[in-house]
Amino acid sequence: MAIGAMPNQAIQDPYIEAEAADFRERFNRRSFEISHHLAGHPLFQLHQLLELTKRTKETRPQHAYYDAGDIQIGQRWSDAPKRTFSIDEAIERIETAGAWIILKHAQKDPEYAVLIERTMAELKALIGQDMEPHVKQEDLIIFITSPKRISSYHIDRECNFLLQIHGDKTIHVFDQNDRDVLTEEELEKFWTVDNNAPVYKPTLQNRAASYLLKPGKGVHIPVNAPHWLQNGDNVSVSLSVNFQFKDSARANVYRANFFLRKLGMHPSPPGGGLIRDSVKNATLGSAMFVRRLFRGESPW
Repeated sequence: MAIGAMPNQAIQDPYIEAEAADFRERFNRRSFEISHHLAGHPLFQLHQLLELTKRTKETRPQHAYYDAGDIQIGQRWSDAPKRTFSIDEAIERIETAGAWIILKHAQKDPEYAVLIERTMAELKALIGQDMEPHVKQEDLIIFITSPKRISSYHIDRECNFLLQIHGDKTIHVFDQNDRDVLTEEELEKFWTVDNNAPVYKPTLQNRAASYLLKPGKGVHIPVNAPHWLQNGDNVSVSLSVNFQFKDSARANVYRANFFLRKLGMHPSPPGGGLIRDSVKNATLGSAMFVRRLFRGESPW
């Protein structure tokens, strides 16, 4: 069965619990809490995750990342402390290392492939629409985090479900449509040149929806919804089930606006006009146009 396929009959003992109508109404529009039954899964025991980390490092080293040290909410990822020990040491010393370990594309590991297949199938059934034509990439990411560690403020290209497996953490999720929190300029820069473009604004923290995630709980984070996380007193393991949409049209409008703003113009955001959006998308879809812009040449 292909990833995301759903059998005709209902799954017995599902991993995900949610009320379907409410789930569909809020999906990718605003954050919301869900429940799951993955916390006791044997693949998420720490000794199994240590083995997964080792296999990932050996076979797919580009998919294993970690950093360690004190992190501030508004800190850029590029300013993370330099690593002074290996990822194996980070996970073995996870209780005291102040580390954040990321295992990307965990579904590529044969032992975890069936898990994402079933979990994604359940989520798609809850969404209640044919997602395949709209999805560019599906992924399963595992986060292993030291006590008290902060994951800094950011936005993602992916729509995801963050499911808590071990420990607890608090996640603060902002409305992706609040232009006081997330400006058009930040979005344009994010989609064009800087993955860390969004700027945390402490005075607007009270606009976030805050969720205390414990084992068996999860939260849905829409595309581009700003968020940051504070780990609790214990080692945390979280599973991120996410997919990236084929959103080139919207992304191209942001990229076009980025360059138009550099020319001193004040472009309208996506949705400001069908004709304008179509022209921007068609123009930025031209490989020659994009190459000239990024080389600093005149595109015309």
